[in-house]
Amino acid sequence: MKLPERFEQRMRERLQGEYPAFLASYQGAPYRGLRVNSLKISSAEFAARAPFPLKERVAWEPNAFYIEAEKPGADPYHFAGLYYLQEPSAMCAAPLLEVKKGERVLDLCAAPGGKATQLAADMGGTGVLVANEIDYDRMRILEENLVRMGVRNAIVTWRPPEKLAEVFPAYFDKILVDAPCSGEGMFKKEENALSEWSEENVRRCAVRQKGILDAAAGMLAGGGTLVYSTCTFAEEEDEWQVEAFLARHPEFTLRTMKKLYPHTAKGEGHFAAVLQKEDGPRSARPVLRKFTPGGGKGGYHVDSPGAGKAWKAFSEDFFARPLEGTLRNEGTRLSLAGEDLPLADFRNAVGFRVGLEVGEWDRKLFRPAHALAMAVKREDVRRFVSLSREESDRYLRGETVESDLPDGWCVVGVEEFPLGLGKIVGGVVKNHLPKHLRKFGP
Repeated sequence: MKLPERFEQRMRERLQGEYPAFLASYQGAPYRGLRVNSLKISSAEFAARAPFPLKERVAWEPNAFYIEAEKPGADPYHFAGLYYLQEPSAMCAAPLLEVKKGERVLDLCAAPGGKATQLAADMGGTGVLVANEIDYDRMRILEENLVRMGVRNAIVTWRPPEKLAEVFPAYFDKILVDAPCSGEGMFKKEENALSEWSEENVRRCAVRQKGILDAAAGMLAGGGTLVYSTCTFAEEEDEWQVEAFLARHPEFTLRTMKKLYPHTAKGEGHFAAVLQKEDGPRSARPVLRKFTPGGGKGGYHVDSPGAGKAWKAFSEDFFARPLEGTLRNEGTRLSLAGEDLPLADFRNAVGFRVGLEVGEWDRKLFRPAHALAMAVKREDVRRFVSLSREESDRYLRGETVESDLPDGWCVVGVEEFPLGLGKIVGGVVKNHLPKHLRKFGP
């Protein structure tokens, strides 16, 4: 691999005697990792039934393993959300937040969702997780990953950090800022990171990171914790960025800082700093200046009796034990929010999705959502079509499968793990897996 000349010079000056070992690390294959989704399965159980060999565990994430498998994303267990494929060193930042159940947590730069789903698993379905991404296409990928992993307590937002700060002053207990960066730790994984590197880009990233961190500081409640991380080695974006932040925000102190290099840790490289805010106010609720009940034009009121009746009728037929939560609807889209999301009707103000999307209702017909299937367990529903791993491929390709269960909406799964929805009609399960999520080819 040919590294940029100026990058090599910078790293040689910084690492000095360690530089030869650092340079040699680029001759090997990139490290690959898998993080087990504890919302659906324990790491011990997954290890016992893993469809490909798992190597040693990742030191800084107890639910993660190193892997060398080819095409691990094509396995039915991946479609079922039992694991997330993630570069090992990138897993080091989220555990530093030490999230607790019931807390308010923000992942400010969340796409594609690796750290957001890592935080969601640690939260165990409690509290509120706001996952924000300013790029619309990347935000949709983030949402898909949250759905695949069965996350119920997330609010997906699509706002610039400074605008989000207007809504959430002093609101969050924990904030993760995995900032956009020059990506020096991604050279072996992404060709674009290598080809686009320049000192000018390092400086541009540092300016952008400053604004993101300042917005995050205002959203953190008194006594809260902020973790700032990057996947780069540039001091302008790492140590110097933290130093400048502390100078601007004397209410923060540095608790710890760590840097993983590819020659000293089994990963491609990551930086993380834990910043503690002094005691102070904690807002009771967001500032919803633009909130319009029911979604404004074309929307229904949040307590629309028609939507409630449609959901109730579906639930009585579909569930063996009903899901708890408050039903909210905007336009045709219905969501269920638990007690930790009491403000689930603020989607118009900041969000793209709030809580668990359960379906659509067009005032005539209710259609369940794929997200609903991915968030339930086998014992939650009356009709669960369990497929072998081989049979699952048929469903994932969009084909029909067979079942002797009574007619009606069902969840289709690989073994006991949901893959999506189906509708049984006369012994045939019609496939309702969204087309863009289907598997094509081996």
